[in-house]
Amino acid sequence: MATLLETDAVLKRGLSELALADPVMAKLAESGVVPQLRRRPPGFEGLAWIVVGQQVSTASATAIWNRLRQVLEPPTPDVFLRLSDEDLRAAGLSAGKVRTLRALATDIAEGRLPLDELRNYPAEEAHDRLTRVKGIGPWTADVYLLFCLGHPDAFPSGDLAVQEAARLAYGLEQRPDAKTLSALAEKWRPWRGVAAKVLWAYYRMVKSREGAPV
Repeated sequence: MATLLETDAVLKRGLSELALADPVMAKLAESGVVPQLRRRPPGFEGLAWIVVGQQVSTASATAIWNRLRQVLEPPTPDVFLRLSDEDLRAAGLSAGKVRTLRALATDIAEGRLPLDELRNYPAEEAHDRLTRVKGIGPWTADVYLLFCLGHPDAFPSGDLAVQEAARLAYGLEQRPDAKTLSALAEKWRPWRGVAAKVLWAYYRMVKSREGAPV
């Protein structure tokens, strides 16, 4: 398995190799795009946070998570499964997220998802294990692998901000879909996760210049 993305030194190594492999990545670095390491805790807590944050603003996700953590102590699958639907709705979780988190907690508790062992799996196999859980899609799996486990080649090709940043950086007429972006990202292996971080940082920079919320 590749070196995990756990330190700034590994991040810098990935950035250097991307710059050698792709002139556009080199140009972004020269223009001042600086991605951050940004890690989340692994395990159920980290994955649950990602599910909570799907399709809502950062502020909303933080508020919902804070309310959930008031009743989810400690943040483990067993404790989550003891919470009622009323508890979860009161925290602000949608019905869909409740179903996803219950499926996740159940698969962990019953041994179908070896979540604590996924850091030792190749990224593709870990991704496959995660997406077997009902409600866990490719984006959620990739974000967990990248931000919680530090897999440097995990790549959330379905992320809209990454897609839009790629459109801008590469001068594309249209925002690439997940399939198109995955093809573009082949040149970034085994550092596709670092490339995603570069594109997120570039997206934030562009939106900041435009005065839009990021």
